[in-house]
Parts: sequence; structure tokens; C-alpha cells
Amino acid sequence: MNIAVIGTGYVGLVSGTCFAEIGSQVICVDNDPVKLKKMQNAEVPIYEPGLEVLFLRNIEKKRLIFTDNLKEAVLKSEVIFLCLPTPQGGDGAADLQYVMKAAADIADILLAEGSKDYKILVNKSTVPVGTSRKVEKILSDKGVTNFDIVSNPEFLREGFAVEDFMKPDRIVIGARSEKALQIMRNLYEPFVRQGNPILDMDNESSEVTKYAANSYLAMRITFMNELANFCEKAGADVDLIRKGMGSDSRIGKRFLFPGIGYGGSCFPKDVNALIKTARDFDSELNILTVVDKVNKAQKQVLVKKVQKMFGEVLKGRHFAIWGLAFKPNTDDMRDAPSITIINMLLDAGATVAAYDPAAAETSKYFFGDRIRYAVDEYDALTGADALLVLTEWNEFRNPDFTRIKAALKNNVIFDGRNVFSVEKMQEVGMVYHSIGRKPIE
Repeated sequence: MNIAVIGTGYVGLVSGTCFAEIGSQVICVDNDPVKLKKMQNAEVPIYEPGLEVLFLRNIEKKRLIFTDNLKEAVLKSEVIFLCLPTPQGGDGAADLQYVMKAAADIADILLAEGSKDYKILVNKSTVPVGTSRKVEKILSDKGVTNFDIVSNPEFLREGFAVEDFMKPDRIVIGARSEKALQIMRNLYEPFVRQGNPILDMDNESSEVTKYAANSYLAMRITFMNELANFCEKAGADVDLIRKGMGSDSRIGKRFLFPGIGYGGSCFPKDVNALIKTARDFDSELNILTVVDKVNKAQKQVLVKKVQKMFGEVLKGRHFAIWGLAFKPNTDDMRDAPSITIINMLLDAGATVAAYDPAAAETSKYFFGDRIRYAVDEYDALTGADALLVLTEWNEFRNPDFTRIKAALKNNVIFDGRNVFSVEKMQEVGMVYHSIGRKPIE
């Protein structure tokens, strides 16, 4: 099948590469000349485990090409995926300007070339309910007739995106046309050979499904974070409680790990977008308003622990940071808790040395030269008053504690991800503060 992917961000690049992997001919379109040149030179512009192998293989097979020529891509393709950014606006709503402009540009191309070929425009971007209708209206108002609009949200976890795309839990397809549904089923059939479902529904239900899924997961995380804060005051251990809850088949084990708040490109934006969309329909989602408020507060709890030990004013204090990305196995820093935490430390007068296996370059956009970027985790420790663990990279889980104690001025760790066990910290003689567990002081 001939496919166009408009936008080669995280979703677009993974989607285009994986479609090419099953034999489709994929044209990826982007208007960023720097990124485009990298991809045309077979350089992967994002950090995503497992992507590079597929990316290089399909470029070599000439099934995956990159261009800024939207017209060529539109005219050669039957299915056109819109994988464009929908950033959060000032009022919390998703900004649809890029999606709408792409739809208008596609309509203009089809009309200018006199193309009567059937096209499917697929909203792969996370968009509010009603967006399919708006895209449809743009094409209809311009006189395009032989097309369908499909909503096909992505459910990709950063760090596991290739695995999630190639072996999805489910495929959600929203459409008003049986013809479009059948073409989309045929496209996705190779990915669900083990029997996972392709769920057909209307466009509006499909659009809400993505927001509902992400918002529910954000709510689970936030509940555990609030519960962890309570456990610290009550003398309970949130890890034991998490295991007790997770063994209940009605609840399950996933997304019950407490920490310093969620971040990334999806949860913060999608929660706020669903809140705003609900208000537009005169329907308050009060629980999500609280989720957003609590999550923002949770990003501050580790610094409050630091200030409780070292004082409100941290001038003259120096801290080591392990982890900058919002989660492991990605270089994504969007809404990462590390941004809030490091800025709070700097504002209080402290200095910071930080290490992340993938996100050092990305973090320079947020911090510039205001922090020192360490070459490895142990380099970050030199002369620090304490270590703060902000991302649960695997390489942080079993470090050399002898080296840690030798490098730190004080044997103090603030663990925002509960990477280390309390028992291990007692054994190695660290002062240890984590989330939802008794401190070692």
C-alpha cells in the first residue's frame, strides 16, 4: 500500500518506519530542513530503542523515503497520515493549527492537480473530539469529494514505541465509511496476527478514546503519588501497599508506582486538553482538574525534602542529578519533573551537575549553561552535598555505593523514583529519602 506520513516527529517517524517494515511504500514529509537532511542521510533524529534497525533497513530497501514535497506524497498515496504536533495552548486546549493547515494544503493540491483518486486522511495526532468533522469540512468546502476522514489514535509508549506499534494491544479505527474501515483493517492486519482486536467505531468515539486512556493512566499515577505522601506521614510503606493493590485482578499492577509526577508529551497535554474540551461541551471533568493540580505539586516534593534537610536557602550547596528525561529509554524532556526540580534548586541558590544517558543534549534547551553536564553518573557526584535520582534508568539501579560515598560530601540520596530498596540503603549506610517510604536519617 502507498502511504504518506505528514510530520516526522516521534509518532510520525515510528509509524512510517513500522508501516515500511511490513512492506508498504512510505513517503514521510517534513518541512524542517535540518531534520530532513539527517533522515535523508540515514540518521535517526530521535532516541528510541529498536527504531534504528528498522529505519536503516527500510531506507536501504527504498520502502521509506523522506521529502519536503507534500504534493508528490499526496498524489502518490492512498492513505495519508497526519502526524502533526497539537501543542497545548494557553487555555489548555490542543492547538490544531498544524493539522488544519495540512488538511487545507492537501485539498489545494488535489484540486490544483485535478485528482479524482480516492484518498483517506487519517488523524494520527492526538486531537479533541470533533476534529475529524473539522478536517472533513475543510476538504468539502474546497470542493474535494472523493475522500474519507479516519481517526486512528496512537498508543505508543516512549521507550517501547516500536514494540507497541509492531505488536499493539489494540487498533482503534474511527470512520463513517465502510470502504475506509476495510482499507484500514487491511493495512493493520499484519500487526494483529496474534488476535489482538481491531476496534471499529465512529470518529468521535475514537477521538475520545485516546484522551480517556491517557487521562485514566495519569489519574492512577496521581492517586499513588498522593497515597505515597500520606504513607510517609502515617508510617506505612507504599511499596507494600502497591503490591497488595496490584494483586487484585480488578486493579492490576501497572501504573501504580509512585514518584515525582508524570511528564512527557502526552499525559500533561492530554489531561488538560480533555478538561478544556469537556468545558466546551458544558461538562466538567472535576477529577482531572484535581489530577493536574496534584501532579504539578508532586514535582516539588523532592526539593521540599532537600530544603527540609539543608534549609530553604541553598546558596553554597551543590547537588548531583541522575536522570533528566521524563522516563527511561527516551531523550524526551517535555514536562519532565527534572525541569521543575532543577529550576527550584537553582532559584534557591544551589548549583547542579546532571547526568542522563540520552537526554543531555535535549536538556540544554531547558537549562543552557546554568548547570554542568556530567560525562557519566559518577562524574556528576563530585563535591555534591547530595544525590537526587529523577529518572529510573536501569544503569542507576545497581551502582557502586563505595564510589558514591567517596564522591559525595554527605552520604545523602533523595530518590524520586524509589530505585533503591530501603534495606540496601541501610546496609550501605546512606541517609535516604524516597517517596512513600520511611526515611533513613
